[in-house]
Amino acid sequence: MKKNRIALYPGTFDPVTFGHIDIMRRAMKLFDRLIVAVALNPNKHPLFSLEERVKFIKSATKKFSKIEVIPFDNLLISLAHSKKASVVIKGLRAITDFEFELQMGLMNRTLDESIETLFMIPSQEYSFLSSNLVKEIARHGGDVSKLVPRDVIKELKKITL
Repeated sequence: MKKNRIALYPGTFDPVTFGHIDIMRRAMKLFDRLIVAVALNPNKHPLFSLEERVKFIKSATKKFSKIEVIPFDNLLISLAHSKKASVVIKGLRAITDFEFELQMGLMNRTLDESIETLFMIPSQEYSFLSSNLVKEIARHGGDVSKLVPRDVIKELKKITL
């Protein structure tokens, strides 16, 4: 009997970018199911509400049958247990991402050594991309159409950043 391999891809996704979607698409090749967990994280002062961020990802991934998109505001390890996930996916663009994510991965391992952290690097065309950069470009009236899904573009235009 084949084991159902479930991975969690947590993040704030404020907003979701094509870099995030690239990681999702590639992670689906490795796992039977991918749960995209959108974090509440009020410390980051997100531009978009939790509900909007979930909606953006659901819309952008509706053709991906293996993805479930959910909000969460609890401990990641608790979420992994409740969803029977054995792997946490983290995207890395730069060494600064690695330093932070390594700390988080080691803490998660301390909490539950059975849950692995898998670091994935983005495809080259998205290696520079971050949600903060998208917001900064949009704030100054720049074109973000090559960086984020259409639904995000529409909402960025409505919001005075």
